[in-house]
Amino acid sequence: MSISKGWQWEMLQENQKEYWRNPSEESYYLVNRWKMQGKSEFLDLGCGMGRHSILFGKNGFAVNCFDISEEAVRCTGQWAEQEGLSFQYAVGDMLKLPYDDNSIDCIMCRNVISHSDTKGVMQAIAEIRRVLRAGGECFLTLASKVTWGFKQEEWPLLDKNTRVRMDGGPEHGIPHFYVDYKEAKELFQSFEIVNISHVETYYEHDGKEYNSAHYHMLIKKPEERKKG
Repeated sequence: MSISKGWQWEMLQENQKEYWRNPSEESYYLVNRWKMQGKSEFLDLGCGMGRHSILFGKNGFAVNCFDISEEAVRCTGQWAEQEGLSFQYAVGDMLKLPYDDNSIDCIMCRNVISHSDTKGVMQAIAEIRRVLRAGGECFLTLASKVTWGFKQEEWPLLDKNTRVRMDGGPEHGIPHFYVDYKEAKELFQSFEIVNISHVETYYEHDGKEYNSAHYHMLIKKPEERKKG
């Protein structure tokens, strides 16, 4: 049975939460790209503290906030209220999204679908395709196999692509799914892949050096072909 688990946001201190209120760099590009395409119905899949919900809401999108964490959705709603924004909220599992078929124009899903095992990731991708309208786009990230976490042999291995993070932080006990370039492409055979980037960052923590690497992917649900 596939599982998906979310961050334990309640473990973060207020100053740590502040970091997660800053939109990611690529989100500004996506706001402009999707506005120019005339898209409006936006799904923040794994909304966290609400950083992308607020950004898209301020830019005129109809925002749907979704997360497996009640704390995340609560914090997003509180922030939206302070900003005078009205969103739709849902708490649930990404393996079964509470949205109608072909109802969403665009999806932001950064560092989210990797929090499952291989079968779970495949199910989440199927759900993304189901709820997207034809021509709809999704930006998502997948953890790369070159990142340090995949090499932690003491972390339990659920399948050949998935380890359970065991570092005592807000992601403790959460499965992390990793891919290489070939596997990333194979997962999205039913989509048009607009672009793929491999992004690797380096950082230090407690005197140790780490690397974090992800595939950044922009995918599109193909337009329906006209019969005849």
